[in-house]
Amino acid sequence: MPRLAAPPIHLGESEQAELEQLIRRPSTAQQIVLRAKIILRAAQDESHGEISRGLGISKEMSRLWRGRWRELSQQEVPVLARLQDAPRPGTPPTFTLEQITQLYALACAPPEQYGRPISHWSARELADELSQQKIVDRISPRHVGRLLEEADLKPHQSRYWLHPPRIQSSRPKSRISVRSTSTPLSEPATEN
Repeated sequence: MPRLAAPPIHLGESEQAELEQLIRRPSTAQQIVLRAKIILRAAQDESHGEISRGLGISKEMSRLWRGRWRELSQQEVPVLARLQDAPRPGTPPTFTLEQITQLYALACAPPEQYGRPISHWSARELADELSQQKIVDRISPRHVGRLLEEADLKPHQSRYWLHPPRIQSSRPKSRISVRSTSTPLSEPATEN
């Protein structure tokens, strides 16, 4: 039984020019260049086997990008976006940006302000305070530590004060001169 031919790809002049420009541009990521080459070869009616041998890739990769190109061209997606990775599946972020910002604000405030009898915040204390204030339902101290580490915040190394410390002055503390008054340093010359 004969194999089915790969579905054809028809490129417009602007699409072909944009793909060729992506290939020539030195700042283009190599994976994008490879995908652009796959599409250009597919537009020249090369089979998956010819494309895979010519570019040193698998037939599955050629099949994947030809299929994705055809699917996204029907949706009128821009050329570069068609060559990007598809969004990866996964769980959505657990905490919103607002909640994380409130964590940072809490970590930068003195613990006494929240009635905590401690001198510095720990990840466990911060996690407990976030739950008590109902900023989050629950959060582990380890995750609090990771979030603080990503932001390069170290509340355990911070010092808090209501008034800034006094700056030491370079002026002498005493204004009394130590010069002796009994002998002058120099006497004026007198002429006779």
